[in-house]
Amino acid sequence: MTGLGQESADAEFERLAARYRPIFDEIAVGEAQRERDGVAPHEQLRWLIGAGFAGLRIPRELGGEQARLSTVLRLIAELAVADVNLAHVWRNHFSFVEDRLYDRRDPRSDEWLARLGRGEIVGGGWSEPGAAGTAGTISTRIARDGDDWVLDGVKYYSTGSVYARWSTVLALDPDGTEVVVLVDTGSPGVRIGDDWDGFGQRLTGSGSVAYEGVRVPSDRVFAYATRYSYQRQFYQSTLNALLVGVGRAIERDGAAALRARVRSHRNATVPTPTDDPELLEVLGSVSAAVYAAQTAFERSLVLTDALIERAGAADAGDDAGLGHASVQAVAQTQLVATTAVLDAATRVFDALGASGTSHRLGLDRHWRNARTLASHNPRVYVARLLGDALVNGRDLTA
Repeated sequence: MTGLGQESADAEFERLAARYRPIFDEIAVGEAQRERDGVAPHEQLRWLIGAGFAGLRIPRELGGEQARLSTVLRLIAELAVADVNLAHVWRNHFSFVEDRLYDRRDPRSDEWLARLGRGEIVGGGWSEPGAAGTAGTISTRIARDGDDWVLDGVKYYSTGSVYARWSTVLALDPDGTEVVVLVDTGSPGVRIGDDWDGFGQRLTGSGSVAYEGVRVPSDRVFAYATRYSYQRQFYQSTLNALLVGVGRAIERDGAAALRARVRSHRNATVPTPTDDPELLEVLGSVSAAVYAAQTAFERSLVLTDALIERAGAADAGDDAGLGHASVQAVAQTQLVATTAVLDAATRVFDALGASGTSHRLGLDRHWRNARTLASHNPRVYVARLLGDALVNGRDLTA
C-alpha cells in the first residue's frame, strides 16, 4: 500500500497537518497541568479518533487517508509538541496497522484495517518483566482449548494499553513458534495495571498487563513471520519523532519563559532579560539543536518511504542496500536527536534563573520525558553499532 501519487510528501503532510493542528493546539491547553496532576488524556484521545487520526495509514477504499508512513510520523512529532504522552500512545496502534498493510493477502487484514481506521485503538505487550538472559526472552504462551487458544503471561512496557480496545501480545505457540495474539482488553483474565513507575512518560500506560487464561479466537492469532519487514525503522523512528516533539516544546516553552522574565541577575550585562545577549545565545543554541534533530529525522523518513515503496515493487527483491541505508539513517538520527534534545532540555534553564524551576511551569517534564524516551535504546549501543558498520563494514540490519 502506498500513499504516493501526484501529491508530494510535503504537500500531503501540510494538507493533513492543517487539519490536525487546531486539534493539537487544543490538546496542548492544560497539558502541563495534566502532567502535574496525573490526569490521563482520554478525552483528548477521543478528539483525535473523531478526527480520523487512527485511519491515517488505512487505504482509501477502506475509509482511510492512505497517507505515507513519513506523514504519520511527522504528525506524531507535531502531536508530541502538544502532548508527548498522548503521541506515544499511538506507537503500537500504527505498528499493527503496518502488519495488516504488509500482509493484505491474509483475508483478515482488510476487516481489521477498516476497524482500526474507525478508531479501535491497539496497545501492545511485547517485553516481559524480570526475564532472565537477554531482552526478548518470551515466557508468554498460548495453548489450544477446543477451537480457541488460551493465553497466559505477563507483559511490561505495554504502552497505550490503558487506552486501547485491543492489545497485541507476543507469545509462543506449543511448537515454540512466535505468534502475535490480538487480545480484547475487556476479556476475562486481562488485568491492566497502570503501574508504570518511570519518572517520564507517566501518562502513556506503559506498565504491566497480565493475561491469565484468556480465551482468544483462532482468527486473532497471527504468525510473527508475516509482520512488516521495516519494523526496526518504524519503532525507532517513532521514538525519534517523540524526541523531536519534546525538543520543539522545549524551544517553545523556553522562549515563552524568557519573554516572561522581568528580573535580571546581578551579574548580567543588561537590565532586561530579553535583551541579554548571553540569555539569547542560550535560546539560539537550543533552537539550533532542535533544528538539527528535526532535520535529521525528516531526512531519515525519506529513505523509509522509499523502502516501503520498493517493498511493493515486483522486482524489489529484499532491497538489502536500501534497507541498510534506512536503518543507518534512523540510527544516526537517534544519536543526533537524543544528544540534541537532552542537551536542550538542560541548557534552557541557563536562560531562566531560579524561577525557571517553578513547579507551575513544569519545564522539568521535558527533560524527564526525553530522558525516558532515550533510555529505550541506550546511546552507547547505537553509537557502537554505527561505528562497527563504519569501520568493519558490519551490516546494521543483521
